[in-house]
Amino acid sequence: MIPFEKAYEIVMGSAPRLGAERVDIEHVLNRILAEDVKSDMDMPPFNKSAMDGYACRRQDLGNELTVVETIQAGQIPAKSVGRSQCAKIMTGAMIPKGADCVIMVELTDQPTPGTVRFTGTARGSLPGQKDTENNICYMGEDVNEGDIVLRKGARITEKHIAVLASVGCVEPCVTRRPKVGIIATGNELVEPKIKPGISQIRNSNSHQLCAQVVSVGAISKYYGIVEDREESIDSMLKKAMGQNDVVLISGGVSVGEFDLVPDILRKNNFRLLFEKIAIKPGMPTIFGVSDEIYCFGLPGNPVSTFVIFELLVKPFLYKMMGHDFEPVSMPMRLDKTISRKKTKRASWLPVAVKEGRGVMPIEYHGSAHVSALCGANGLICVPVGVSEIAEGTIVDVRQI
Repeated sequence: MIPFEKAYEIVMGSAPRLGAERVDIEHVLNRILAEDVKSDMDMPPFNKSAMDGYACRRQDLGNELTVVETIQAGQIPAKSVGRSQCAKIMTGAMIPKGADCVIMVELTDQPTPGTVRFTGTARGSLPGQKDTENNICYMGEDVNEGDIVLRKGARITEKHIAVLASVGCVEPCVTRRPKVGIIATGNELVEPKIKPGISQIRNSNSHQLCAQVVSVGAISKYYGIVEDREESIDSMLKKAMGQNDVVLISGGVSVGEFDLVPDILRKNNFRLLFEKIAIKPGMPTIFGVSDEIYCFGLPGNPVSTFVIFELLVKPFLYKMMGHDFEPVSMPMRLDKTISRKKTKRASWLPVAVKEGRGVMPIEYHGSAHVSALCGANGLICVPVGVSEIAEGTIVDVRQI
C-alpha cells in the first residue's frame, strides 16, 4: 500500500491537458475556460444613477429645484443641469451633464408643480474618495476596458455566464471535455431493471459513476457489465480504450482468484503506478497509464467507488481540463466520539452536518452500505495511526 498523499501526487502529476474549443454561451455551464476573458468596454459604460431620484448639483441641495426633464434607463439626456435645476432620473439611467449627485425620491417633496426640494441631510465627500451618498455608479468603476474579468482555468457557473454576457464573450474558449468509459465487472451483477436472483446484486456502481462523471462536466459512456473472464474483460477494455480518454473499471481489482483486471491492464500496455492505497474504503484501487489513455481500477463496493472518485478521479478529470479543483472543506465540532481498532489506513467516514455547526457520524455499516451516503453531506478523515477522535474536537468536513 502507498499513502493516499502519494497516490494523489501520482494521479495529479499524470494528468494530461486536453485541447480547446469554442462553445456557444448557452452551452458552457460547468465547462472550464481555456483562456482569459477580457472586457471589451468600461463597466459601467457611463455614469449612471444608482436609484430612482433626481440628478442635480450638490451645491444646490438647499435650494428649490426645477425639474427640466425626465430620463429613463437607455435614454440619452437631452439637457444639462444648471443652477437650481434637476432631472428626474430612473435607476440605471445616464447622469446628465452638470449633475454630480442623485437625491432619492424618498428624500424629496414637491413645493410646487415642476419643482422638488431635498428633505435629507447633505454629506460632503471625503478627500480622495468617491462619496456613495452621490448615488452615482461611475464609468469604469467596476471594470475597465481590457481588464481580465475571468481567468483561464475557471469553472463556469451561472454567475460566470452573466460576466461572459456582460463583456460580449458569446463563444468562450473552453477545454475539451474528457470522455470517460465506465465498465462493471462481476458474475454476480445484474442491471437495475432486473430483480436479482439468489447470489446476485444490482449494478449500482456504474450508474453512480456516470452521474459523478457528468457532475464534473465530463462525458460518460457506459459499456455495461462484463463477466469475470479474461476474454470478456479484455474485449470490453479494448473497445473502451479506442473511444475514451479515461476508463473506469469497477470490480475485479483485488487479489482474489477472479480479480483479473490488473493483469489485463498490463497486457494492454498500461503501466500500473499503484495497486493499493492506505485508505478505507478504497484500498484496492489501481491507477494505470498508457501512451494515450488512463485507467482507474476501482473497488467493487459502491461506497468505496464513490469515495475514490471524489478523492482522486474528480480532481484528475478537472486537471485534464485545466482546472485546479479545491474541495469545499469546513471546520466543525464533532458531536460524537469516533473510535476504531485498526489504524494502518486513513478512514473516510460519512457524516451529517447539524444545526449549530456540529457534525455527527451517521450509521454506516461499511463500504457496501451505499444508502448511508444519502443521509450524509460530508466526509471526515481519521488519519493513519489515529484510533480515536474525541467528541468536541474540531474536524475538517469535506462537503459532498
